[in-house]
Amino acid sequence: MTTVEEWQSEQHVFEADVSRLLHMMVHSVYSDKDVFLRELISNAADACEKLRYESISKPQLASDGTPPAILVTLNEEAQTLVIEDNGIGMNREEMIDALGTIARSGTKAFMERLEAAKAGEKAELIGQFGVGFYSSFMVADRVDVISRRAGEGEAWKWSSDGKGSYDIVGIDVGQAPARGTRVVLHLMDDAKKYASKWTVEKIIREQSGHVPVPIRLVDKEGAEPSQVSDGAALWIKQKSEISKQDYDDFYHRVSGQYDEPLANVHFRAEGRHEYTTLAFIPGSQPFDLIDPDRQGRMKLYVKRVFITDEADLLPRYLRFVRGIVDTPDLPLNISREMIQESPVLAAIKKGVTSRILSALEKMAEGEAETFSKVWDLFGPILKEGIYDDFERRAQLLKLARFRSTVSDGATRSLADYLSGMREGQSAIYYISGSSLDQLRSSPQLEGFRAKGIEVLLLTDGVDSFWPTHAPDFEGKPFKSVTQGLADLNAVTGEGGTDEGDRQASPEVKAFIDFARSTLGEEIGDVRVSDRLTESAVCLVASEHGPDRQLEKLLQGAGRLQAASKPILEINAQNERVKAIASLGDPAFREDAAWLLLDEARILDGDKPANPRAFAERQARLFTLAIGHGR
Repeated sequence: MTTVEEWQSEQHVFEADVSRLLHMMVHSVYSDKDVFLRELISNAADACEKLRYESISKPQLASDGTPPAILVTLNEEAQTLVIEDNGIGMNREEMIDALGTIARSGTKAFMERLEAAKAGEKAELIGQFGVGFYSSFMVADRVDVISRRAGEGEAWKWSSDGKGSYDIVGIDVGQAPARGTRVVLHLMDDAKKYASKWTVEKIIREQSGHVPVPIRLVDKEGAEPSQVSDGAALWIKQKSEISKQDYDDFYHRVSGQYDEPLANVHFRAEGRHEYTTLAFIPGSQPFDLIDPDRQGRMKLYVKRVFITDEADLLPRYLRFVRGIVDTPDLPLNISREMIQESPVLAAIKKGVTSRILSALEKMAEGEAETFSKVWDLFGPILKEGIYDDFERRAQLLKLARFRSTVSDGATRSLADYLSGMREGQSAIYYISGSSLDQLRSSPQLEGFRAKGIEVLLLTDGVDSFWPTHAPDFEGKPFKSVTQGLADLNAVTGEGGTDEGDRQASPEVKAFIDFARSTLGEEIGDVRVSDRLTESAVCLVASEHGPDRQLEKLLQGAGRLQAASKPILEINAQNERVKAIASLGDPAFREDAAWLLLDEARILDGDKPANPRAFAERQARLFTLAIGHGR
């Protein structure tokens, strides 16, 4: 047997341009240096798992009965971080093979594969080129690896500064673990924080707290180890084994929020794809909820190893959901782009989305009070899905809740709306605007209110868009009360403007014709209203194109070159209109036509098109009224 004294240090020169490689890793492969710790702990956990499998056929490899464990040791004074496991370990040949993979790969082959990964090709790099281990050199100017393979009597030390070569030498077994591997990182000056207990413990809990091996931490020399992770991921436990407090604690950790979640969705999917999901509905709005670029906050794990919190695991309209998805069906890729393009991830996204929406449906049916809180917090976000997600539009419409002219402050579902529809009513009516008070006072509602027809009051920004993309709900189309003819004659009701009531007198007809010619450049038409019962005038949009609110939003956002001309509707039975129509003074009639148009604009939330002309006409009207009064 060869003794330690007989072993000479062997130096191996890297064939690959490692300096260039590490530069690419820091600037192209890994966007966060913290990931090095995840990679080393993942390697340690894999070594423990490998020992477990090999010991099935060779029980003597783990005959001491020591359970698998990972120990992280910090030394701030010496600026070192040590990760040690009691797994399978490595002999000389395995150490060269595992840690010298880059040396054997060659610069050209490795760079081609790395560039392919960056370009989106499905190149799996981790495990093929030792890239995970070499992330150590982002924070360390020297790395020592000391290892002894289970069942063997020799120990080895591998050392490198990552700049051109590495050394390997046999060492006394007393300097090595009884079995397993010890990785010693000599930290750079700008990476001293990785010898801090607070920093390292936080990274372990967030990124590696659920690997299947317990992790302990020694924060200074002579200190007792403290357990950071028990090696059992919460999401793989049976629901019956998990308390509400366990769920809440995990939610706080995974979300960074300290409210109490309203609900959780915990399930395991098996079949074509296998994955486990633990998702939470927060009890308060996350601060970045309205951020238009915010995708989501679901964390992706592969075999309980954290990969990213930027994977596209849920549609944008579920971006308030917090939690994790863990799957063994994805490779441990380093390229986020490759993960995003994976058809497996697309299938998981579809399954997770369906389960969360199903859970919300169940909550809406059986826990109405809790669902009401969910809707108050996240309803405007969920309604984005009606606009975006054609496949689940009907499901989202069923979940949606609205305030209306009959809801008295409470919210109602579309099923509630359908159950209260009047005989002869053929559409679901809505009006959109910036506030409930403004909508409730809209003159366009008068005829619907008189007929007892419920109108949905939509005040969220997305409410101006989704009705144009949701053609119907259970066969009933959505129709804005500010667009086209109201068509209230077919609806049975106590009040409203029946056909006979809307017949204009000859004087009013003449005035409408006069107003049409006078205002011709400003409006699309002037007509008798079938929706006004009290107000003199209102503005509506044409039957085709956007309704009034959507048109305003599109024009304000620069999405319309010019707004279409609105239609001015006049209440033929309004006493003021009748009085104006009975007067023959052309100048007065012209001022009255313009003032009625500006009145309709003001009632619609706009300003007069020409404030000075509006003021002058109003002054002339006041002068005329004062003169008659005298």
